[in-house]
Amino acid sequence: MPMTENSNVVPFAASEGEQETEAREVRSPQLLEAKRMVEAIVFASAEPVPEKVLAERLPDGTDIAEALKELQGEYEKRGVNLVRVENSWAFRTASDLSFLMNRNAVQQRKLSRAALEMLAVIAYHQPVTRAEIEEIRGVETSKGTLDILLETGWVKMRGRRRTPGRPVTYGTSTEFLDHFGLTELRDLPGIDELKGAGLLSARMPANFSVPQPMTDPDELTEDEDPLTDIDLEELGLLTPLAEDD
Repeated sequence: MPMTENSNVVPFAASEGEQETEAREVRSPQLLEAKRMVEAIVFASAEPVPEKVLAERLPDGTDIAEALKELQGEYEKRGVNLVRVENSWAFRTASDLSFLMNRNAVQQRKLSRAALEMLAVIAYHQPVTRAEIEEIRGVETSKGTLDILLETGWVKMRGRRRTPGRPVTYGTSTEFLDHFGLTELRDLPGIDELKGAGLLSARMPANFSVPQPMTDPDELTEDEDPLTDIDLEELGLLTPLAEDD
């Protein structure tokens, strides 16, 4: 039927997807360039890149949070994903494709039961000293077991407790979160998840509770002092400087 002069023509409204595409097309060049720079930095790094490092390398005023958000969405369905590890970012193989890497994976020795128990205590109770670990586990802690956890890079020395003897405090590292696929410590399984996995007895004491992991593992608590160069020398982590004759 031919349209009359008085016919009302109502254009179709753009769909949500089309609107999003149009918005992306007119995105500011600064944000597009920021995404490219973030992608390049994270891709070239062998370790997760902290957001503060990205902020230092990118131009002032760059919306890093928005750039990371968009990149994460773009890589969500790809073979590699952009993942957040605490306050750092890294590219990792998509979890459903991990089987492709098994053929070339290096077979590593499994941790002993004592090492796993110690790792769990440190993860949930950090910052914690060696004496506190022994008190929680109820058995003496072998220095060799603690050394193994330090060698894996999953556990680190945090500082010194402000108590007599100034014992060293221990906590987990970014490598720990990265290895176990955790974004932050608060993603550690709770009591219901542990029971569901068969790691806790269904008949636990009524007052039993799983400690709430700390929000920022890099921030020292009020009863901790930072490790100094002298502390690192005493612990064998720093070579003493030679004195001039």
